[in-house]
Amino acid sequence: PSWSTPILESVASIGLLFFLFLVGLELDLASIRQSSRRAFCIALAGISLPFLFAAAVSFILRRSGFDDEVPYGQLLLFLGVSLSITAFPVLARILAELKLLTTQVGQTAMAAAAFNDVVAWILLALAVALAGPSGPSSGPLVSVWILASGLGFVAFMLVVVRRVMEWIAKKCSSPAPERAFADEAYICLTLAGVMASGFMTDLIGIHAIFGAFVFGLTIPKGGEFAGRVMKRIEDFVTGLLLPLYFASSGLKTDVAKIQGAEAWGLLAVVISTACAGKILGTFAVAMMCMMPARESLALGVLMNTKGLVELIVLNIGREKKVLNDEMFAILVLMALFTTFMTTPTVMAIYKPSQTTRRRSHELQDTSQPELRILACIHSSRNVPSLINLIDATTSAAAKPTLHLFAIHLVELTDRSSSIMMVQRARRNGLPFINCFTIPGTRRAASSPNNYQIAASFESYCHASRVTVHHSTAISALHSMHEDICHVAEDKRASVIILPFHKQWTMSSGRGDEGVENVGNGWRVVNRRVLETATCSVAVFVDRGFSGGGLDSPEEAAAKKVCVLFFGGADDREALKIGCGMAENPAVSLTVIRFLGDSCDESDEAVLSEAKVNLAAEDEYIEKKVAAKKVVEELVSIVRGKGFQLVVVGRNGAKIGDMEEHQADNPELGTVGDILLASTATGTSLLVIQHHDGKEMKGKESVGECSV
Repeated sequence: PSWSTPILESVASIGLLFFLFLVGLELDLASIRQSSRRAFCIALAGISLPFLFAAAVSFILRRSGFDDEVPYGQLLLFLGVSLSITAFPVLARILAELKLLTTQVGQTAMAAAAFNDVVAWILLALAVALAGPSGPSSGPLVSVWILASGLGFVAFMLVVVRRVMEWIAKKCSSPAPERAFADEAYICLTLAGVMASGFMTDLIGIHAIFGAFVFGLTIPKGGEFAGRVMKRIEDFVTGLLLPLYFASSGLKTDVAKIQGAEAWGLLAVVISTACAGKILGTFAVAMMCMMPARESLALGVLMNTKGLVELIVLNIGREKKVLNDEMFAILVLMALFTTFMTTPTVMAIYKPSQTTRRRSHELQDTSQPELRILACIHSSRNVPSLINLIDATTSAAAKPTLHLFAIHLVELTDRSSSIMMVQRARRNGLPFINCFTIPGTRRAASSPNNYQIAASFESYCHASRVTVHHSTAISALHSMHEDICHVAEDKRASVIILPFHKQWTMSSGRGDEGVENVGNGWRVVNRRVLETATCSVAVFVDRGFSGGGLDSPEEAAAKKVCVLFFGGADDREALKIGCGMAENPAVSLTVIRFLGDSCDESDEAVLSEAKVNLAAEDEYIEKKVAAKKVVEELVSIVRGKGFQLVVVGRNGAKIGDMEEHQADNPELGTVGDILLASTATGTSLLVIQHHDGKEMKGKESVGECSV
């Protein structure tokens, strides 16, 4: 009903106000200045040429009788901004779905789009100031006054308010336990500041959203305050209020206003000029910057993405009477068309795939001068135990050299917060969105969680002989295993370490108490990696292995590692890993072999070699157990010895009553599942699946390296 329209528009305007605050909260002006010269040049070209085309379109509109009562300068500015703008959040989502975020094209597009956004808002503010208020108070002096007042407002915000927000952020980012969450008073004060800033710019004569945007820029991006504020309001704004703004815009768009061949021809001209200006300008400069033609063209198409920001510009133009209903509908259709064409066009002209020979890398291949491990991480909670595990496999005389590729897995969902995680996942030291600097380094982490992960690996890299490479992979869970496997092939990893989908909290001292399931989707990821990986895979169940370091001999003496050997390729691989740990003087190894009715020559050969290499303090035990008591004896041994880590093969030989066991966690195999259900907290598991390199000989496939 018509009476509800003002209410809808009021609520939608509040949502728009807080959305622009979030946009400003994400953008870091200091980091934008550090972007490459190529990104600046591409952004400028993507703005300049569309503005030239907008001048031509404006001239055509005036000659055709469209908006002939609007001053030419105002029409040019609004058309120029609408044709040259790039929708930053939409671009981030498209890059993530196409797995281009960390490619050269993706990084350049994101940096250029950030600069493009800042310039577009400045130009839009200029356009609003020139349009001025309608009515008897309008005039050139009024526009000058609005522009001068706007500049004064920006200066006040960046000089005075910014210092106040820095003080608040410092108070709320204190590491003290009582500051685990930002004080409610400070967050309420910040949200009130959004409304007050919007009121001030609206009072000046510029749209209220500019005040909210500038206020977001004043909040410091270092520390945790910015992330906490974003987390508090993001879902409410993007999940409830913004859809109302889309609905309001849809109600204002009357496609029936586009009547006659001349109007539809104008729509074709606007779409053509919008695409040509943005794509050609970006393509030409990218080619001059020595980018390949295919990547340059894809970059041009990506920079032509429109979205919510475009709708904001058009709605402001309509409110200021610069755009009539017909022109408004034409430009809305242009924005929809350019956005819809981006994904299929980029997929058609650019797919960062490369034909490679799939090679398997075996852990026991001693011909390689270095050992490469790909370790996957869900959160910062996985890092201490992972570092202890890697530390246990190294020693002062360890050969080959160990390279650790730590990859932080971030789920991409349909929620807007995932888009913001995508925007914050930057590489190469140029995180221009919500970056959190690592103390003592020039690197940056993109969130408090990334901050802890990056800082931990930074410290570990300096304190050990291990070379650490930390990166982030962002993907939907259904395709996450592809990213992991492709990175493993690209980095020539010998083994992939996957965290189990359950995490134990060490505050509890009994069994399964304090268990947190991070999601069954991650369980499916682990299973798919086990099925498709071209190297060995280890599933790590951490039940306290992060407690006590391996750095001091006193603490290290308590690290008791056990290898359970039943027979088979996976058990042989597990024994190889266990023997590698035995070379570390901080690890005490026990190898327990369960004897079956038959034995394999390969098993005997590996066991013989292991017995020769075991140190005097290590232990080798052989067990012959009655068929109906294998499971009972297995659990009893592990419980009685007090091992901190048990290494087992996933698909080892089954003896006795093990064959009757129905595994609840097939990714752990029979032995791993038995131990998970039966052992006490404090015994971690490392379940190994061996990959036979002979299966891959002569096979070729196409793979996408897309992390």
